[in-house]
Amino acid sequence: MLNAKQLIDCKGHQVFTVRPAQSVYEAISLMAEQNVGSLLVMKESKLVGIITERHYARNVILKGKASPDTPVGEIMSRTVVCARPEQTVDECMDLMTRKRVRHLPVLEQGKVIGIVSIGDIVKAIIDDQSFVIEQLENYIAGEKLVH
Repeated sequence: MLNAKQLIDCKGHQVFTVRPAQSVYEAISLMAEQNVGSLLVMKESKLVGIITERHYARNVILKGKASPDTPVGEIMSRTVVCARPEQTVDECMDLMTRKRVRHLPVLEQGKVIGIVSIGDIVKAIIDDQSFVIEQLENYIAGEKLVH
């Protein structure tokens, strides 16, 4: 089973970020442009929050705010659930489920090395299960040939 660091090594280390003072409009535009559902909010090189499409829907649209006039820092989540590089995909899935998050930054020695989404986790689990199934099928087929 892969761990978070191995998963990031496979999918890539690219992380899209915004600053707390940037407008929500800029953040949503970047999400659309990059086809991602979240952005890490960084102040210099420090992770200070996360903004997701859900934050936008619940804290801007439903509250009648204007996205060009609302800073990211006003609607972001300041409590960011993070994973460690050595945590397995299963542990990341459990963490995401328990904390009800869909995006999990991975920190190594306090620095962001990547982010995994629920989609990345599900794909890794399916790939792992497919491999096990293939190995079992090969084993069974080999056993049948011997008898």
